[in-house]
Amino acid sequence: MFELDDDIPVLSAESLAALQEFRDEQKDRLAKFAELYEGAENEYSSRKEEGEKSNTDKSTQKKTALTIDDFQEDWQLSQFWYSDETANILADALLEGADENTVICIVSAPSVYAMIKARNPSTLPTQKIYLFEFDRRFALLSGKDHFGFYDYNQPEEFRDDLKGKVDRLLIDPPFLEPECQQNHH
Repeated sequence: MFELDDDIPVLSAESLAALQEFRDEQKDRLAKFAELYEGAENEYSSRKEEGEKSNTDKSTQKKTALTIDDFQEDWQLSQFWYSDETANILADALLEGADENTVICIVSAPSVYAMIKARNPSTLPTQKIYLFEFDRRFALLSGKDHFGFYDYNQPEEFRDDLKGKVDRLLIDPPFLEPECQQNHH
């Protein structure tokens, strides 16, 4: 006959402390993103009202500058960042031989986009570099003008202004499932 164990599992003090630290970090990260998102929304609205393009005040850029380290990988979205070395190799390959008219799109590889964004803008051959991602948090990294929502289940639905204009494309499908691979061909 099946016997119930009356012992309720209990975490050690060290485990409870680690769990609380994780929860606190997650709470802080969410608060930071909420603040950054609100600031980015306000900045975007102000620029549009003033009729400016994507030129922003340098002090604002420094205040809201993000790196891939600010984004926690989400295993439910199959997010796994490239190492800095790999992201740099891929970024170099995308930028090599590009000129000011080259349009580059990076799909589902935000760590590569972040590596390019971390470079001195004056060293980039083009400013026409766009990030397409399912996770909308990354609009904070790229800015609204350089972000496009992308869902691999609807591979042909992306920004109309870039259709037929992309010169270079880096895509890292979010899953290794056969269904996903078919949608990325």
